[in-house]
Amino acid sequence: MKKREIRAPFFCVNPKAYLYGEEALKLAKAADELAKTFDIDIFFTVQYVDAYRIAKETTNLIITVQHMDALTVGAGMGYILPEGISAAGVQATFLNHAEHPIKVNQLVKTMQRAEEEGIIVIACADSIAEARAIATLKPDVMVCEPTELIGTGKVSDVSYMEQTNQAVKAVSPKTLVLQAAGISTIADVRQAIESGADGTGGTSGIVCATDPIHTLQEMVEEVTKVRDELKER
Repeated sequence: MKKREIRAPFFCVNPKAYLYGEEALKLAKAADELAKTFDIDIFFTVQYVDAYRIAKETTNLIITVQHMDALTVGAGMGYILPEGISAAGVQATFLNHAEHPIKVNQLVKTMQRAEEEGIIVIACADSIAEARAIATLKPDVMVCEPTELIGTGKVSDVSYMEQTNQAVKAVSPKTLVLQAAGISTIADVRQAIESGADGTGGTSGIVCATDPIHTLQEMVEEVTKVRDELKER
């Protein structure tokens, strides 16, 4: 199965375990409309139990799960089967997030399974050294978030963003870089894209906002503004 091509700059909405069921679907539908209106690729992370429904009720999103395993069809209990999530409409998965780290050998095997199923891999690293190391595996996307900033509303400084962008690209030029640690304002969004990142996104900055849908719209609009400005330069 062929992976979906990703257009930069892209945006990632990652509700983690903040949203599920009807509330997740509501935000997903809003993101789906924004993806269409602004002609932008949006990854939307779902709970496994919501994947099939959200995939069926949206048309423009890149439906993403928070993790999957290297399990193959047959015996195996309590793991996430790549074929199963693919059949549910999932097109991408996070791997090695700071809140769900995995060993290198497990990461390698799971990435191989993702390749077989045409599932986009968003691999996570929490330092420049780890970013450089994981980039040798050539993931489709890399998230470079210092663990201590996740969920704090504090963003990585520009120098860190630039250094991780360069570290990844030096090893794997085709890997896209996602800078999303602590993104909570449109200024944060602009800084991430202007740093040279291929995409940005948010979790608590969106879902914990007074009006999550309005906040999401502002962030997506800002990405497209920066995109258009960069084209004109």
